[in-house]
Amino acid sequence: DLDECVTSPCKDHLYCLNTDGSYSCKACDVSCVGCTGEGADKCKTCASGYTKEEEKCTDIDECNHPEKVCEKENQHCVNTAGSYKCVCSEGFEDKDGTCVQT
Repeated sequence: DLDECVTSPCKDHLYCLNTDGSYSCKACDVSCVGCTGEGADKCKTCASGYTKEEEKCTDIDECNHPEKVCEKENQHCVNTAGSYKCVCSEGFEDKDGTCVQT
């Protein structure tokens, strides 16, 4: 078997998996910008919203930062994979970008 992966035939967001007589390109983990294999521990660099911890790209919990990321009144932060979102607190709903009591 010839290892086609030696020539790096896959695009940046993919890694090469050698197979018998061929190869396939597989998607990198969502936490990666470029990778050398499967998983968050094989990232070349971490994607935005992720940080390297113990040789692995892990999600940054923006909601846990000392400075508030959701500054509007009656709004709270919800962490998401690689990001966060600001949502109206319970008992409030979004009306034209403002959280008003329901």
